[in-house]
Amino acid sequence: MIVNSTELQNNFGKYLMLAAQEEIVITRNGTEIAKLTAVKETATENKIQPDMVHEKAKEYSYDEKKSTYEEFLTLQQESDERYEYIDGEIYLLASPRTAHQIAITELFGLFYNFFQGTSCTPLVAPYDIELKRTPENINIVQPDLMMICDLEENLNENDYYKGVPSLVVEVLSKSTRSKDLIKKLDLYMSTGVGEYWIVNPDNKEVTVYQFEDLNISNSATYKNNEAVQSFIFKGLSAEIRRIFRT
Repeated sequence: MIVNSTELQNNFGKYLMLAAQEEIVITRNGTEIAKLTAVKETATENKIQPDMVHEKAKEYSYDEKKSTYEEFLTLQQESDERYEYIDGEIYLLASPRTAHQIAITELFGLFYNFFQGTSCTPLVAPYDIELKRTPENINIVQPDLMMICDLEENLNENDYYKGVPSLVVEVLSKSTRSKDLIKKLDLYMSTGVGEYWIVNPDNKEVTVYQFEDLNISNSATYKNNEAVQSFIFKGLSAEIRRIFRT
């Protein structure tokens, strides 16, 4: 993950926690100046299944071997489970909890009403989004909620969307926290997504990141009686007390 020095200074506690999961490269004026890394631990001996990361209640279980995109497609076609594929890792998606569903339902209703009569369409998971870091590095994710403003012009002959959402929303859980905070943030930032909302039911906060030029250009965290504000869609807001009703 890459972060500029100003962002690190303003949110050091968060990035210190994230460094336990992934190396963080610190930049200043676009130049890499330092790295924030964790002390390495011995790999877990009990692996669940090769090539796959299983989202469990406590933590992920990793296998060092990567899976190919073709292997992921085969697994996806042969299984009724939901999966994501990020940088060669396959993630099994767990069933969401009640707080997760309430937050997404509230936000979808708000987005649907706000964007009525525009070219933008809100969609919810399960819905595959294909994001490419390079032509060879293909990733498949299922954001909890996404705002798509170029739907019709990016549907292929099989009715699958092949563009990049303008805004994506992910609701954190214990099983997805590190993936959503690290891997997906970096993936969305690197592939042209304009804005990323991270919804945290545990502390009833929402953090919004705006991405420009493949970097974080703005960020803000909202809580208590505040209203979340979009950076890229002026006037789009969501009251915290409505998102977290439980």
